Amino acid sequence: MPPVSADLEWSDPPALRRPILVTAYRGLFDASGAATDAVLWLRDRSPNEPVGAVNSDRFFDFQVERPTVELDASGVRELHWPENRLEAVMVDGGHHDLIVTAGVEPHLRWGTFAEQFVEVVRRTGAELVVTLGAMPGMAPHTRPLGVIGSSTDADLARRLGLGSPSYQGPTGVVGVMHDALDKAGLAVVSLRVSVPHYVPGAPNPEATRSILRRFELMTGVPTGHEDLDEAAREWRRQVDEAVARDPDVAAYVGRLEQEVDARDDLLPSGDALANQLEAFLRERHGDAGDGTPSVDEQGDSDTDDDAGGGSSTDTD
Repeated sequence: MPPVSADLEWSDPPALRRPILVTAYRGLFDASGAATDAVLWLRDRSPNEPVGAVNSDRFFDFQVERPTVELDASGVRELHWPENRLEAVMVDGGHHDLIVTAGVEPHLRWGTFAEQFVEVVRRTGAELVVTLGAMPGMAPHTRPLGVIGSSTDADLARRLGLGSPSYQGPTGVVGVMHDALDKAGLAVVSLRVSVPHYVPGAPNPEATRSILRRFELMTGVPTGHEDLDEAAREWRRQVDEAVARDPDVAAYVGRLEQEVDARDDLLPSGDALANQLEAFLRERHGDAGDGTPSVDEQGDSDTDDDAGGGSSTDTD
């Protein structure tokens, strides 16, 4: 393995079971903070430890994303820079552990930034990269929020009922990351939840729950999304009360409900999706007999009604 690049702080992670790298970035593609909240939820529910960070100096305009000063419990002044930290998450159950980062979309050198994640995948032997996002959309808050999935790998998209990206136009750092990972021959999937555009505030536990549920359906990684049920119900109740006070908004939500109810875009069951993913990963990475890639292969690594449709306009 070559030396770690100057842009990446790195310490070898603990032994991980066939890890999946999960990323989300605060910014344009994180409406209501739903995607970064989902990554933090995955991190905080299981034992975890830091394994590295993408250094901030070369990737941020500090007049836009400023460092902060805080005082610790002893009154000592601490300076905190914007950063994208990587953490290993040891998941109880399923077949995969995780490498996660919930960071800030960088302002500069996106191509170099994306290359750091190609390096992370190679160093950890991650079998799959999943980027999470949240976009304002024509989604009524009274219905489960749809999650759109896509992959440029035609075989993976077919097996998991995902769409193929069709968007053309300006992109974000996630789009650049997908391009770099694709060119490196690494499997990558995008999951994006549609957030009601008339409820832009954070947090949005309904959207976070939806994207966690879709991630679990696809990967078989337990997420504990059901523990957000009560928070999601309370969020919906509060939005119901606000909408009821404005007849025009209430009528608009009613039209959105009719459009959603007319759709027929259900996914296969969660077990079927997870089994298809495992088959794809076994074929791509080989099998050591227990579902774990062999050491040599690791070293050589250069639904449900709220699942939403498989194909739609891609905005990465």
